[in-house]
Amino acid sequence: MMHINRKKILAVAGVLTFVCFGFNSKKDSPVKENPKYNVIYILADDLGYSELGCYGNTFNETPNIDQMAKHGVRFTQFYAAAPVCSPYRAALMTGQYPARLHITDYLRPNAAQHLDTAQTTLAEMFRANGYHTGIVGKWHLSGYTRAGATEETLPDKHGFDEVLVSENRGIAEGWYFHPYGFNKEIEKKLPGDHEYITDRQNEEALEFIDRNRAKPFFLFLSHYAVHTTNHGKPELVEHFRRKDGAGTSPPTKGNPENDPYKRWPADSKAPRNNPHLAAQLFVIDQGVGMIMSRLKELGLDKNTIVVFTSDNGGETRVTTNAPLRGGKSMLYEGGVREPFVIWNPTLFPQDKTVTTPVCNYDMYPSFMELIGAKPNKQLLDGISIARLFKNPVAKMPERTFYWHYPLDKPHFLGGRSAGSIREGDWKLIEFFDDGHKELYNLKDDIGETNDLAAKYPDKVTHLLNDLKAWRQRVHAE
Repeated sequence: MMHINRKKILAVAGVLTFVCFGFNSKKDSPVKENPKYNVIYILADDLGYSELGCYGNTFNETPNIDQMAKHGVRFTQFYAAAPVCSPYRAALMTGQYPARLHITDYLRPNAAQHLDTAQTTLAEMFRANGYHTGIVGKWHLSGYTRAGATEETLPDKHGFDEVLVSENRGIAEGWYFHPYGFNKEIEKKLPGDHEYITDRQNEEALEFIDRNRAKPFFLFLSHYAVHTTNHGKPELVEHFRRKDGAGTSPPTKGNPENDPYKRWPADSKAPRNNPHLAAQLFVIDQGVGMIMSRLKELGLDKNTIVVFTSDNGGETRVTTNAPLRGGKSMLYEGGVREPFVIWNPTLFPQDKTVTTPVCNYDMYPSFMELIGAKPNKQLLDGISIARLFKNPVAKMPERTFYWHYPLDKPHFLGGRSAGSIREGDWKLIEFFDDGHKELYNLKDDIGETNDLAAKYPDKVTHLLNDLKAWRQRVHAE
């Protein structure tokens, strides 16, 4: 079994050597007789559009993901179905609009809402087609009875055969070092005094692959990082603090002496080039390299599809999503436009970029096409974008994208109750609290700095009518 390197810090040169083994080795991997493509979906939490080297970041260090993009396909207009966590995950699992599911905000620990078991989820679709399924990490599609919810639907009720290091009492900030407050029953597994949750998730992913190498599998590696409170491994944080341009944080409350979880480092809120966020992302990236290397070692690389992406924009308290405006909780591009990279050495071309707008609810029908799934009865709002994975300039049908994000009060990160629509290059945001509308042409103004609503009132009326009609069609609340 391959174990995680636990040196104080992994030198960048070492990481790059690791990458070369995973992607560029001239020695062919052994051929594995497995007619179905395995699928690994790696999801970061709250990772903004501009955090990866392959998307232009020069401070963070993501060599493995960057190599995945160099040898795969990168999207520049991949949208999240919502600017916060739970609705994205609901859309991914069902292929439906969050508004149709009535999961439009993140679910609190005592929430009565949950992902309905009447849905045929993505995991159930894979399982019905002969796949072994597993989730490692964050679920966030249910309330939790330990926190006061009357019902909970955890991943085992939605088609996952294996559920590993996943929460059973809600999600809260921090908890990156063992013991994990989101699931106090998880026993420490890795050597050393301070097991780090992202290391643990990476190791669990490798072991899942090892256990299931002889059969087709779907693995959802759902990271808790880089959600706030940002908390990196100390040696990595120190590495990034020493880099030119490192951001500095205003003082924060730090850890109370009696807090066993050590959730609040005193310097985690640098608004740009955040050393804690960079340290967290570095460990996610290590895991990507480990997974790629393990696939090649086992002869599974040629028949495994790997995705790396994020659920919503970065928090503007701890990072910037520039050149995009806004971030998590907002319907500006910084809240809903995500990094997305997909890789397979036999199915997809290398070093290609897709500029066609797509959304995460498209992944369900796309995976159905890629694995040759038998039809099921699941209603799908998304469409297959598999042709774009194989041909980045493929012609896709013209379509409109919609968002519905109603709030009782403004989000603590600045988001407001709103809806949005994108048709072609035009995007309209309707704010529900005061009726204000903003109109942008994203082709000319990716940063949404020039509101054109007053200049093009007919366009505002057209888009607003379409948005209202869509809300009625999907029974949005």
